[in-house]
Amino acid sequence: MGKVKILILSCVLFLTGCSGIKNIQDLTYIVAIGMDYDESEEEYVVYLQGLNFANVAKQEGAKSVDPVPIFIATGRGETLNMAVSKLYGKSEPPLYFGHVNTLLLTNRLIQSKASEVLEEVGRNRSLRPTMKVFTTEEKIEDVFNIPALFNYPAVYTVLFKAKIRQLAQNELKAITMMNFLRDYYEPMGTAKIPSIKIDESTWKANQDYPILYLNGFSVFQHQEYIKDIPLEQAIIINWLTETGISIDQRVEKAGKLAAAVRLGEPKLKIKYDEAAEKPTFSIEVSVSADLLEKVQRDLTFESLKKQIEEDIKAKVESIYNEGVENKLDILNAGEKWYRQHPKQFQQLKENRAFYLDQESLTEVKVNVKILHFNSYKFKRSVDGEL
Repeated sequence: MGKVKILILSCVLFLTGCSGIKNIQDLTYIVAIGMDYDESEEEYVVYLQGLNFANVAKQEGAKSVDPVPIFIATGRGETLNMAVSKLYGKSEPPLYFGHVNTLLLTNRLIQSKASEVLEEVGRNRSLRPTMKVFTTEEKIEDVFNIPALFNYPAVYTVLFKAKIRQLAQNELKAITMMNFLRDYYEPMGTAKIPSIKIDESTWKANQDYPILYLNGFSVFQHQEYIKDIPLEQAIIINWLTETGISIDQRVEKAGKLAAAVRLGEPKLKIKYDEAAEKPTFSIEVSVSADLLEKVQRDLTFESLKKQIEEDIKAKVESIYNEGVENKLDILNAGEKWYRQHPKQFQQLKENRAFYLDQESLTEVKVNVKILHFNSYKFKRSVDGEL
């Protein structure tokens, strides 16, 4: 009998321990945070995008036919914490930051306050290091107010893409705060944040239906914002430096469209000159390609292969040279070099000069292997090749 009483008492104690747990509909879940800086007032502006699941609990899994409302709160303060603290007393149900998925920063903020903001966000225990980070030139309220297609809630937009590695063709790769900060504090190499843009012309539903897409990179070198890189160039950089990415590309001959191809994941090898006192290297790119469409009928196989290789080589050289002009190691050539050459790196570090110039890249070699021809046939050239 005594054992039964003890068992009952233990169950009661466990039940009382759960009394402080709130129901899912009793909290305002913050899923995205936007940050801006008002230079005239010298104040930070914080935007919170919130969800409440009361309607989800009542519907028991049924999708609402009505548009899901988007709630956005705005606060100002001399610091980020002071701006957020002003929103607690004006939010019922109470705010919960355990499910923040996205951080959106304005270009105005990263140009003037990047180091302060990233340091503050990095030490905040309420924010997960796996949240995604983006920049934008748009107004944050406009970005947060964009729903997904077919009246799905905003959490179905590119801001909240579930799996970063699941990319559509020619789409940029999102980055988590943890991975960005890892690159940001590297002594060599660049750190990139994808930027968000509003497109108002692609989709229509009786009227224009705005959507969000990634339109380039905001790039940092030595913990300093340098510039924005546009979409077309950013796609090539992403393809060269990241893993698991394929892209669709046009092939031109004599200035006219000759074919369209899909380029698979490339193998990029950087070979360093071991005798050089700073990064001096050649680049080798190996990639497989699939022919999607052949436009010019007289196009030979060898001509197609050569043109793809020349196009890739020209893009690599152009990206590198433009990076050097802006003092950017856009292909991250210095990242492995400084680990393999610690003595030379210390000398460069003491000089505090940018470590690349136009002569640092000595050669670019490209080898393309066409695997699939999509049922297209090629005529033999004069020398007998396809």
